[in-house]
Amino acid sequence: MAGNEWMNGYLEAILDGGGANDDDDYTRQKKDSSVKSGVTVIPQLGAFNPARYFIDEVVHGTDETDLHHFWVKVTATKNPEERNTRLENLCWRIWHISRRKKKGKLEQSKRLQKLRQERERGRRDVTEDMSEDLSEGEKLGGDGQGLKLSESHYNLELLTEQSLKEKRLYVIMISLHGLVRGENMELGRDSDTGGQVKYVVEFAKGLAKMPEVYRVDLLTRQICSPEVDSSYGEPTEMLTSDQDEDILESGGAYIVRIPFGCKEKYIQKELLWPYIPEFVDGALGHILNISKALGDLIGDGTPVWPHVIHGHYADAGDAACLLSGALNVPMVLTGHSLGRNKLEQLLKQGLHSKEDINSTYKIMRRIEAEELCLDSAELVVTSTRQEIEEQWGLYDGFDLELNRKLRHRAKRGVHCYGRYMPRTTVIPPGMDFSNVEVHDENSDNDLDNDSVQLPESPLWGEIPRFLNNPSKPIILALARPDPKKNMATLVKAFGECIKLRKLANLGVFINPALVEPFGLTLIEAAAHGLPMVATKNGGPVDIERTLNNGLLVDPHNDKEIAAALYRLVVDKTLWAECRKNGLQNIHLYSWPQHCKIYLSRISQCRMRHPQWQSENDLNENMDSESDSGSFKDAPDTSLRLSLDADRPSRSSSLNSPFDLDKLLQNEENVGGISEHIRMIMEKTRDNQSKLRETNDVNSQEKQSLEHSNSLGSSGKLLLRRRKRLFVIAVDCYDAFGKPLVSRQAIIIQEIMTAVRSSGNFSSPGFILSTALTVSETISMLQSIGIKVSAFDALICSSGSQLLYTAGDNPDSAIYPDPDYDSHIDYRWGAEGLRKSMKKLRGPENSRFLVEDAKASNFHCLAYQVKNISTAPKADELRRQLRMRGLRCHVVYTQNCSRLSVLPLHASRSQALRYLYVRWGLDIANMYVFLGEKGDTDYEELIGGMHKTLILKGIVIDGSEKMLRSPTSYGSEDVFPSESPNIVSVTVSDDKEEFNTQQIIASLHWFEG
Repeated sequence: MAGNEWMNGYLEAILDGGGANDDDDYTRQKKDSSVKSGVTVIPQLGAFNPARYFIDEVVHGTDETDLHHFWVKVTATKNPEERNTRLENLCWRIWHISRRKKKGKLEQSKRLQKLRQERERGRRDVTEDMSEDLSEGEKLGGDGQGLKLSESHYNLELLTEQSLKEKRLYVIMISLHGLVRGENMELGRDSDTGGQVKYVVEFAKGLAKMPEVYRVDLLTRQICSPEVDSSYGEPTEMLTSDQDEDILESGGAYIVRIPFGCKEKYIQKELLWPYIPEFVDGALGHILNISKALGDLIGDGTPVWPHVIHGHYADAGDAACLLSGALNVPMVLTGHSLGRNKLEQLLKQGLHSKEDINSTYKIMRRIEAEELCLDSAELVVTSTRQEIEEQWGLYDGFDLELNRKLRHRAKRGVHCYGRYMPRTTVIPPGMDFSNVEVHDENSDNDLDNDSVQLPESPLWGEIPRFLNNPSKPIILALARPDPKKNMATLVKAFGECIKLRKLANLGVFINPALVEPFGLTLIEAAAHGLPMVATKNGGPVDIERTLNNGLLVDPHNDKEIAAALYRLVVDKTLWAECRKNGLQNIHLYSWPQHCKIYLSRISQCRMRHPQWQSENDLNENMDSESDSGSFKDAPDTSLRLSLDADRPSRSSSLNSPFDLDKLLQNEENVGGISEHIRMIMEKTRDNQSKLRETNDVNSQEKQSLEHSNSLGSSGKLLLRRRKRLFVIAVDCYDAFGKPLVSRQAIIIQEIMTAVRSSGNFSSPGFILSTALTVSETISMLQSIGIKVSAFDALICSSGSQLLYTAGDNPDSAIYPDPDYDSHIDYRWGAEGLRKSMKKLRGPENSRFLVEDAKASNFHCLAYQVKNISTAPKADELRRQLRMRGLRCHVVYTQNCSRLSVLPLHASRSQALRYLYVRWGLDIANMYVFLGEKGDTDYEELIGGMHKTLILKGIVIDGSEKMLRSPTSYGSEDVFPSESPNIVSVTVSDDKEEFNTQQIIASLHWFEG
């Protein structure tokens, strides 16, 4: 701040008001008392001098740059008396700012202390939950069997680097905000178009040139606004030339622009959040088309799914989470900058309240997206270790100490009960050094020779007017005028060191920032042969360790800065060694090296992709699967030993206790199973049996489950032929959470009548989406006289179950989707969740939640809410589970009378995307009917490319009050307030009458 010109005028204006003639004894006395007490001393009002107080507080206590506006008013005032009054008011404002800053620091300290206490409590719970199994695992794993099996499973599950080289990968990258194009990037045009844009474009180009990669798609937003260049409205832009070597048909790198939001407007990143579901649906269509096309080219007719979906920044990470869940493809995240870190920095400044910060930056929505990314991502890429330890360490979903414990258990082959911490890796950003020209390093004498020819540059003509001796090489620093860049300390260090000023005969680059997240300028300096002096806080530590080309300093210590600069200036041997090391090692920051490291890291991501049985051989595969004893099923058994799973994969043959028995009996046929695995499997069998015994399903549901393996394709083929799907997802319950049967009957019948009588839809399909269990759903339909066969599919238990009806079956039988269980199984740890929920729901005699075995299923833990006043909000409960390494989806349903804990990617909205991927049912041709209120997953069903009809006047009350805490984000950050895909219609005023014509009119409007 000391270097700002306006501040000099600021102080001069104050001195003009009488501050220059103040008593020096008073100044010393105030300064001494301030130093001793550690706080600002406010003199008695009679002796108060506003000018001196202002100078002291501004210079020594605050860095308020926005006070410039008040200075303009002060200097514009001619009357000295009025001028002093304004100065006095200004001083009091600074005093209040100082108080606010101190209050902010105190609140920050309390927040961090609370976070530490909650984490420690979470770690204790985790240790206690796993203690029994730990002792068993240690005893059984003493001979190394547990570790051996775990490693064997790891090799089978993960794509090795050797096999990766034999493949041609398809990689998806997402960067949503800013203006993204391949050439002539408008970097700095606004705050959203900066270094991240350049990084993702060059990364995509570099990755596409690697022999392992066939195609890279960089997905971003299509913008057709007159405010920006028309190139941002082009749907596709090729980043690699057709003339490039090894670029095959449809291969290379592309920018793919997906329209979402209002594409006629440029929208800043803080306002993009409500439109992300729309992007996800559009991106899903693109990926499905490209995967099929690549399958025809290089996959022998089998779709080539993305190997990873890589989100850049929180908004793209949020989209990547939904795409990863819909496609069952691994997700990777690069945060670039993090919301919690920014929030802490802004609060520390004391300028704005948390509410103001949230309103301006949508910071709480951003933080929740980053937490969700930690839930979903298999790999988090950072630039430095500091980002992992000090920035991601602020998040509920990432705990370094718990991470070490879980990985240690996984290596020993011991249960983690579904607890998971994402894998992190440091990959420094790549750079293009093709345009860098480095002068030959001939000898030390050449470095001192004035005859050395420097490259011609317009800059050289501007420098002499600023320097007394322009022929003397300079100490170089590049930074924006920001107090965090610490330029004032550098100037002080250089100016107060006479020897340094006289002997600065060699070029040295310095970055003295208080904290530097990475430090690309340091790499650029090394590429030009300049040694560096840099801050020891942040990324430069890793850069210096890699390049070994300079010295690190405390940015707060001007003498240490001066000493380091002086040492490099006078010690020519050290200077030459640093220069040589930098030039020799700079290739480690090149794009080829960056991409090589990246590919080696994603090779360790689990090979997940959409995998299901074809319609023609569905029966044959399902019948034979239960009898299979092949070795391919054995790794799924040891999956319980891995870090992020604690039971066999539902995609394997281990679908029931019967299958576990069969595998145990046939262990000789699969090469033997260790005693450790046997105990784990037996424990799983017992847990499954216990769960099934407690589930009191009616006879029709039992019959449906028993006949799931004989599911014919007729029902689903009929579903696939539907050109329009109408999803009824109205959550209509009474005050006690019971379905309002009569009203539900009216809703279903009138919606079906409206659709069929509109005349626009031939052979429409219907889906019922509800929080009710399968048995509750069937019972409700029977009570209102509606056949199950009236629906093509049922989405039950808030998205944890998906069932189909055989439309021509007279018995109206329903059949579970045989692939849906494995699809939503990602990171599901039912046993760990059950243990943690038992602790979190309160003491035995005052529990606000009671487990509801009847409403539970394999992928849903249901609880009755006994005391809503003491029950935590859904976001707080999810936060507590995250801190224990458990990743899940928490939903309050049925007017807050039931709580459902589901797998991470299980939801009613994601079930619709599953139908899109599984059966090709275009989301844009889906119509979702909702009430004006609903369960806490209600908001997720509104946004997207599907058509949403909000029926007003039919829902009494919902569960939205239990969704989020008051300090979190609002619904305006989840779905748009205005969208051509969302229509609200009033269909009932007295809760009895139903206006069908309003629905018909809305359907006609959607159809144009």
